[in-house]
Amino acid sequence: MSLQDIKNSIRNVPDFPKQGIQFKDITTAIKQPKILKETLEMMAEHYKNQQIDYVVGVESRGFIFGAALAYMLGCGFIPVRKKGKLPAEVLSQEYSLEYGTDKIEIHKDALNKGDKVLMVDDLLATGGTTQATVELIKKTSADIIGFAFMIELDDLNGRAILNKTAEVFSLIHY
Repeated sequence: MSLQDIKNSIRNVPDFPKQGIQFKDITTAIKQPKILKETLEMMAEHYKNQQIDYVVGVESRGFIFGAALAYMLGCGFIPVRKKGKLPAEVLSQEYSLEYGTDKIEIHKDALNKGDKVLMVDDLLATGGTTQATVELIKKTSADIIGFAFMIELDDLNGRAILNKTAEVFSLIHY
């Protein structure tokens, strides 16, 4: 199995969610057991010696990779959710969207000072959601040691923002 096999398994959906967007649909990839397994194994291999305490996954596709990767690395999983979805006391971070703003949240007691955190999501575009998650994690005083993505859209330059915080690792580039 190669990176090209993984890339070939990702469906491109033109004009979704709006005109001019070429949506990278991972559902065609992750429904294939060999593709899902290889994707997770490549991510785990990259981080296996970094003594990660927690994988943080961003709602919702970050949960797909994040929980499985946490299991493979022998660490805990922390979900970052949209506003109003977590039941206990939370920390919130607002961020900008093309059409307004949104908020993401993490449980206030999810992380502690010095915890080593790997952030995981399916796709890196502009880096806006991930940067908002960085701000949430900073509020906990945990240490971000890396960012892992299945896909990176290179032309949108999200890497430039995130590289100021930690290493960015992406399997597939468009």
